[in-house]
Amino acid sequence: MANPYLQVLRTPHALPMVLAAFIGRLPLSMVGLGCVLLVAAETGSYGLGGAVAAVGAVTTALAGPVLGRLADTHGQRRVLLPVLAVFVPSGVTFLFAVRQDWHLSIVFLSAGLAGACIPPVSSMIRVRWTHLLRGSHRLPTALAMESVVDEFVFIVGPVLVTFLSTTGHATSGVVTAFALAAVGSLLFAAQARTEPPPAPHEHRNGPSAMRVRGLRVLFVVGAAVGTILGALEIALVAFADEVGVKPMAGVLIAGLALGSMASGIGWGAVHWRLPLRHRLTAVLVLMTLLSLPLLVVRDVWLMVPFVVIAGVAVSPALISSFTLAEVLVPRASVTEAFTWIGTALGLGVAVGSSVAGKLVDVAGANTSFVVATVAAAVAAVVVAVCNRMLRVPAEHAVIPALAR
Repeated sequence: MANPYLQVLRTPHALPMVLAAFIGRLPLSMVGLGCVLLVAAETGSYGLGGAVAAVGAVTTALAGPVLGRLADTHGQRRVLLPVLAVFVPSGVTFLFAVRQDWHLSIVFLSAGLAGACIPPVSSMIRVRWTHLLRGSHRLPTALAMESVVDEFVFIVGPVLVTFLSTTGHATSGVVTAFALAAVGSLLFAAQARTEPPPAPHEHRNGPSAMRVRGLRVLFVVGAAVGTILGALEIALVAFADEVGVKPMAGVLIAGLALGSMASGIGWGAVHWRLPLRHRLTAVLVLMTLLSLPLLVVRDVWLMVPFVVIAGVAVSPALISSFTLAEVLVPRASVTEAFTWIGTALGLGVAVGSSVAGKLVDVAGANTSFVVATVAAAVAAVVVAVCNRMLRVPAEHAVIPALAR
C-alpha cells in the first residue's frame, strides 16, 4: 500500500508550506524552556522562570482565538505580518529586561506581549490542510502528520535550546528561537498558493465556535494536555539539575516528544474502526497510567525510557482533538476552533509550568510530576462523562467513520 504521508505531501504546493511551517513553529518548543533557563540562570529560581514562561503561555492562549477569528475573516497573511511586527521588538525588550535586571514588571509585560504575538503558524497550517483536502480521505492523515511534526519540533527544539543556553551565553537559546520564528513566519506567509480565502461575509460576524458543546469538551482536553506538557518541561529540567546532569534536560524533554511522535506516526497510518470519541477516552486513561512511574524514578538513565513511554499517549490525544474539532464546528470557524484548542494548550502549559515550578522549589522534582498525573485523570473523567457531546451527526461529518 502507498505510504499515506507521502500521498499527503504530494498535494500541490504542500512541501514548501510544510517546510516553512516547521521553521516557524520550532520556537514553540524553545521559547518557554529558553525563558526558564535564562531566568533561572540570572536569578537561581525555577519558580520565577516558570512564572515568566506561564505569563507568555497565558497571553499566547488568550490571543489565539482572536488571531484565529481575524485570520478566518481577513486572511492569514494579513494577520501574520502585523503580529510578527510586534513579536520581534517585544522579544528584544524581554531579553534586555532580563539581562539588564530591569524591573520585574517590564520582564513580565514584555514576555506577555511576545507570547500574545508569537506567530500562530501551527493552527494556520492545519486550516490550510483543511482547505486543501476537505472531503478527502487524506485529511485525517494530514492532521495526524501535523501532530507528528509538532512532536518532532518538541524533539529538536528542547535539545537545541538547552544546548545553546547551557553551553554558550544564557540568552543564546531565546535569541535563536525568536530568529527562527521571524524567518519561518515570513516564509510561511509567502506561500500564497495554499492560503485559504477569507470566510464569506455572512460568517464573519457569526457566533463563536465555542458555542459548539463538543468544542468545550475538547478545550478541557487541550488544557489537560498543555498542563501535562508544561509540568513535565519544568519537572524534567529540575530533575536533571537535581541529579547533577542539567544538560540532559533537553534529552529528557526530547524523549517525551519522541514517544509522542512515534505513536502519532502509527496513529495516523492506521484505519481505525473504534469511534474517535472512544479512542480519545482510552488514550487519556493511558496517559494517566503512564505518568505514574515518573513520580518515583531517581536515575536519569532510567528516567529516559519512562519519559519516552509517557509520551506515547500525547500525540494521539491531540490528533483526536483536532480531528473532532474539524468535524464538529461550522466550516467558516475552523481556524477559530483550532486556535481555541491552542488556547487551551497554552493555558494548560501556564498552569502546569507554574504549579510544577512551585512544587519543585518546595518539594523537589519528582513530586512535581504529580501535576501531569492529575491533569490526565481529570481530562479522562470529563471526556468519559461528556462523551455524547463529541458525537457528530452523520450529515455534518466530513468523514463519517471518524465522527461516530
